[in-house]
Amino acid sequence: MPNISNRAQHMPPSPVRKLVPYALKAKQKGIKVYHLNIGQPDIETPETALNALKNIDLKVLEYALSEGNIEYRKALTDYYHTLGFSDLTPDNFIVTNGGSEALNFAISTLCDDGDEVIIPEPYYANYNGFTSTFNVNVVAVPSTIDTGFALPPIEEFEKKITDKTRAIVICNPGNPTGYLYTREELQQLAEIALKYDIVIISDEVYREYVYDGKQQISMLDFPELSENCIIIDSESKRYSMCGVRIGCMLTRSKKIHDAAMLFAQARLSPVLLGQIAATAAHQNDGAYIRAVREEYTHRRNILVDLLNAIPGVICPKPRGAFYCVAELPVDDTEKFAQWLLEKYSLNKETIMVAPAGGFYSDPELGKKQVRIAYVLKEEDLKKSAEILKEALKKYREEFSL
Repeated sequence: MPNISNRAQHMPPSPVRKLVPYALKAKQKGIKVYHLNIGQPDIETPETALNALKNIDLKVLEYALSEGNIEYRKALTDYYHTLGFSDLTPDNFIVTNGGSEALNFAISTLCDDGDEVIIPEPYYANYNGFTSTFNVNVVAVPSTIDTGFALPPIEEFEKKITDKTRAIVICNPGNPTGYLYTREELQQLAEIALKYDIVIISDEVYREYVYDGKQQISMLDFPELSENCIIIDSESKRYSMCGVRIGCMLTRSKKIHDAAMLFAQARLSPVLLGQIAATAAHQNDGAYIRAVREEYTHRRNILVDLLNAIPGVICPKPRGAFYCVAELPVDDTEKFAQWLLEKYSLNKETIMVAPAGGFYSDPELGKKQVRIAYVLKEEDLKKSAEILKEALKKYREEFSL
């Protein structure tokens, strides 16, 4: 048998997808599973994007430019101009196969083997995968549920900085917590990045979906970081286009951009059809985003209120994205999530959640927490909350908790 690399053996499994086999078995037994575990919106993709794909009139599906085709990079530039960043040009963007590849480019551009990136936790679980691929170490700074997962004290970041530190990675608004960083918090990060000459990698793919009259503050709002900032963006959640795999890496730093382009050239090109769809999606006048934001606000309010009404459940109300992290009155959410799929149903229905241990560097910190995505319609969220309420009663009885 061939050997498997150490890199593959140490690649962390996805906490969002590793329970999929149990969900499939439940479905085979005739049980309906409500998927609260994954951020796959049920919102319809804009018609402009769908029509662009239906009406493609190309004789050859050729390579795209490694940096992305100019039509799409112009659409991105125009979009960022509407956000107030009028200095940006198409040359600031590298189009990628989803935000995931943009993160890979950013990490591989900045880091060598054994280098470190600092990330406030809980954090998007695939950050572990991206860093592991390049033998880069994640240094976590824990946030806590009692503060709603606010940015930890900046002194805690400074304590973690070493001569191996290359970047601080944030997600704003956050996955998995939905936390929305304030300008003051981001200013502190900007100052520490300049003090130690490290880079802020800001994952802003949920930028549009912020609530309660708040506005997302981008790291681009700090021009002093022109050489010390990379923005990660994606069309997946903005336009409910997860399957087109189109995102971008954006920086004002020519040095970083030119280095990242070497990786872009090595993978040849981003998806041509995805760029066509994404360019067309940006032709919308903003009504689409406003309507979707209103829908997510409604879903958030329903779900979080229902969760907090369940005895023993604690769930801070997120200000952005479409996730929340809830603490449950159980001994272990890994065990509970598997039990939900293997052993429990209410009227032939059950739920699938993402145990939060996988969103922490130390799984023990998330042992009693789950991430829930409110990407389902109101009726399904209400049913899911009822299932969770009854399941918790049954589970606690069965295991004498």
